[in-house]
Amino acid sequence: MTLTAFARRAGTEAATTGNDAARPVDRRKSTRDADGLAVASFVLGLIGLLVMNIVLGPIAVVMAVIALARSTARRGRALLGLALGIADLVVLGFLVTGNGTVSWSFGS
Repeated sequence: MTLTAFARRAGTEAATTGNDAARPVDRRKSTRDADGLAVASFVLGLIGLLVMNIVLGPIAVVMAVIALARSTARRGRALLGLALGIADLVVLGFLVTGNGTVSWSFGS
């Protein structure tokens, strides 16, 4: 088995041969990674509304921006993740100004 055949079988691009046949595999992997980032951004933004919004909000925003920059197929989820991440930060701002703390307070 030659190096080129081994690289094709592994699904990676052979850098030494200059063969462009493996590029669609890399593009498909990049799109799949971007789709995963979009979904993760949505989930983290949603969870961040209830707990740990100081951490999960910015992470959701960053992941959504990266997913949108990589041209995800799940653009709607990435935009929802971005909106939820921003909402997490808005909720955090209201908690800090209202209570003077970063935690939820249901009582007086």
